[in-house]
This record gives sequence, C-alpha cells and structure tokens, in this order.
Amino acid sequence: MSYCRKLGPNEKDLVIFATKEDHEVPSSITLPEPDPQPGLILPNGNINWNCPCLGGMATGPCGIEFRNAFSCFHYSKEEPKGTDCFELFKTMQTCMQQYPTLYNKDLGDDDELNEALDERKNTMAELKNTMDESKNTTDEFKITSDNKEKKT
Repeated sequence: MSYCRKLGPNEKDLVIFATKEDHEVPSSITLPEPDPQPGLILPNGNINWNCPCLGGMATGPCGIEFRNAFSCFHYSKEEPKGTDCFELFKTMQTCMQQYPTLYNKDLGDDDELNEALDERKNTMAELKNTMDESKNTTDEFKITSDNKEKKT
C-alpha cells in the first residue's frame, strides 16, 4: 500500500511512496488535451513574437529591427503589400550583416547563387561561340539550285 510523507522545511514537500503492487495496476489518470498553439498570428490579429517559426529572429541582436520591419509588413495597407517598408527591411539587413555568424545563411553573398550565375554565363558564352562558329562555317558554303555545295 502506498503512503505519503511531508518533508523539508515547513513540511512543504510531499513525497509519495508506492509499492510494487501500486505500479502493476494501469494508471486511471487521463490528461487534458493540450491547448492548440496559436502560430504566427494570434486570434486577435497581432503577431506572436514567441512563435518558434520565427527562429529567434525577434529576440536576436537585430530583434528590434526585425520586429519593426515585420510589423510594418504585417500591418501594411500598400499594394503590393509591404512596399512602404523598404527602408525598415534595409535597416534590418544592414544590422544582420554586422552578425555574419548568426545570419550568414540567408544574407550577404550567396556563394551557391553566384556560382550558378557564373556557370550560366559561361554556358551562354560557350553556346554563343558555338553558334558563331557554326554560322561562319555555313557562310563559307552556299547550296546551289541543284543541291550541290559551292564554296564562296
């Protein structure tokens, strides 16, 4: 049979001693359903700055700048939405560039993008050169009406 004992200063701690028989019986306790998480926008329309979806952006070293820019965008009435927030986002980006170890993954020079653009430029240049060479080769020969090539 289990029993309880109060311990500690002023007997504020309640310690429950359970026997082996107590643990052999399945628990009859039912837990309440967890409260639904509100997400980024609260039911009243305000921004939930504690949402894990923000990844700590609202509380980092550029948290104020992020909150100002994001709030401006969220409450913007301009079309397209947020066009009145350009300066605030620029301020946020400037702040984030001062902390490259925290924000480098999404800001500044994107090496993968730059490499892809360089590769595309090189491919386009090679294609243009190939087309120019092909054009020069076809210009040297003209097909006559009897389908014979004649060098010009």
